[in-house]
Amino acid sequence: MLDTLSSSRRNLLGLTGVGLLSATAIGILAGSPAMAAEGGASQGDVDILNVALGLEHEAIEAYQIGAESGLLAKPVLDVAVTFQGHHKGHRDALIGAIKNLGGTPVEAKSRADYATAINAASIKSQTDILRLAQKLEKGAANAYIGVMPSFSNKDFAQVCGKLAADEATHWALLSNALGDSYPSAPFIFG
Repeated sequence: MLDTLSSSRRNLLGLTGVGLLSATAIGILAGSPAMAAEGGASQGDVDILNVALGLEHEAIEAYQIGAESGLLAKPVLDVAVTFQGHHKGHRDALIGAIKNLGGTPVEAKSRADYATAINAASIKSQTDILRLAQKLEKGAANAYIGVMPSFSNKDFAQVCGKLAADEATHWALLSNALGDSYPSAPFIFG
């Protein structure tokens, strides 16, 4: 189940090919309406933004399920709530962008649907919660890194770099909380 969730975040940026995440979508995700306006918008952009919104809904609920589990120590709970806040900010920006493009934002599913999707019944410890979050964050970082080379405009690649850095930071903090040793490989992401 964890592989399914992390691959769904990676697939957000590669739905049948890296080129589907347009410069417009990157501009909107980065909060840059001017950048978004440069490329124009299509129904495909709205669809991709709705996939992203669906994943943000899922992340918000996954962090909520973890927070309410009673399994997280106070400092770890604080980090989880902070990361959930980041996802809420992403959600709000995506909703605004989708509406600005004339689309209808996808609604969040029920708590039960998300609990099933993340296999919440199998979560028995703080470590289980952190491993799930860690896997999702690394998948997202790799997705952004994967699309960077597809842009001819370096500004769009820079936006992806910033988003990948955010996700990599989340991953690193989660890895630290888990007590993982630092990877010895020269390339951790990508």
